[in-house]
Amino acid sequence: MVSLPRIDQVSLRERAYRILQRAIVRGELSPGARLRDQELAQQMGLSRTPVREALQRLEDEGLVLTAARSQTVVAPMEARTAQEAFPVVAALHGLAARSAWPGWQPADTDALLGANAVLLAALEASDAEAAIAADDAFHGVFVARAQNAELVGALEGLMPKVRRLEWLQFSSLGGRASVSQHAAIIEEVERGGEGLARLVEENWLSLGRLIARSLQGA
Repeated sequence: MVSLPRIDQVSLRERAYRILQRAIVRGELSPGARLRDQELAQQMGLSRTPVREALQRLEDEGLVLTAARSQTVVAPMEARTAQEAFPVVAALHGLAARSAWPGWQPADTDALLGANAVLLAALEASDAEAAIAADDAFHGVFVARAQNAELVGALEGLMPKVRRLEWLQFSSLGGRASVSQHAAIIEEVERGGEGLARLVEENWLSLGRLIARSLQGA
C-alpha cells in the first residue's frame, strides 16, 4: 500500500485561512458580508473547527470582526485604517532599508530593477494580484537584506490588512505612482543610499494617502 502524508488539523486551518484571506483581500467577500462558519465549511469541504480557527486569525488581523449578536462579518474598508496602518508600515520598511544598506550587494539592486519592471507590466495588464506580488518583491529585497526576524514578524501582522487596501490602488493604473517612486529609490541606491530610508517611507506614506482619499470619497 502507498504511504501518503497525513493532512493534520494545522494544515486544514491554514488552508481555510488562506482561502478566506484571499477572498477578503480581493473583494470577493465584500465588506459587511456575514461569515457563517457552517456554510463556509461546507463550501470548502472542511469541518467547522478549522474554519472557526481561521476566522479568529483573520479577526486578529483586522480583516474580520464580530458584530452585533455575535455575528461574524468582513471588516469594513475605512479611510482610518489606511491612515493608521500605512505610517506604521512605512516606518518599518524605512527601518528595513536602513538596516539593509550596510550589507547591500549588486544583486540586490538587480532584484529591485526586476521587481519594478514586473510591477509596471502587471499594472499595464490590469493584474492587481501580480502588481501587489511585484510590490512585495521590491520591498522584500530590503526586508531580506536587513535580516531582522522581529521586523519580519511585525510586518507579517500588518500586511494582510494593508494588502486589502492596496488592492484598491493596484487594481487601476493609479498604481503607476509606485513605479516612479521605486525608480527614484533605485536611483538613490546607485547614488550611495543617503536618502534611501526616507524615500522608502514616503513610497508607503503616499500610497496610504491615496487610498485614504479614495475611501473618503467612496
